[in-house]
Amino acid sequence: MQLRISDRDGIPIYAQLVRQIKLQIASGRLRVGDQLPSVRKLAEQLLVNPNTVARAYRELESEGVVSSRQGAGVFVAEDASPLARREQNRILLDRIDMLLAEARHMKVDVDAVIKLVRQRAETTQESRND
Repeated sequence: MQLRISDRDGIPIYAQLVRQIKLQIASGRLRVGDQLPSVRKLAEQLLVNPNTVARAYRELESEGVVSSRQGAGVFVAEDASPLARREQNRILLDRIDMLLAEARHMKVDVDAVIKLVRQRAETTQESRND
C-alpha cells in the first residue's frame, strides 16, 4: 500500500491517511478483506507517530470502511463498497469541475467537452480490446 503524506499542505496527517486509504479502496487497489499494515509498521514506513496511524484507523473503522479483528489486524470492511462508490463519485466530480473550469478558461463549450470525452472513451476502450 503506497501512501504519501505532507506536513506542508495544512491537512492533518491522520486526515491525509484516511483520505488516501479511502481512495485506494475506491480505486480498487484495496479490496474487501485486504489487510492494512499494522499501526506500528505503517507509522515506521511513513515516519509518523503510531498514534497518528491509530487515529486514522479508528476514524476509518467508525465510518465502516475498515474493521479490526482482535489479534489479527485491520481489514477493508465488507460494507466499504457503498463508501467506495461515494468516494469514486467525489473524486470524479472534483476532476470534472477542474476540466470544466479549464474548458471555460479556454472558451470551449460543454458540448465540445462532452464530445471529446466520448471520443476519448471510445479510443481507450478500443485499445483495451486489442
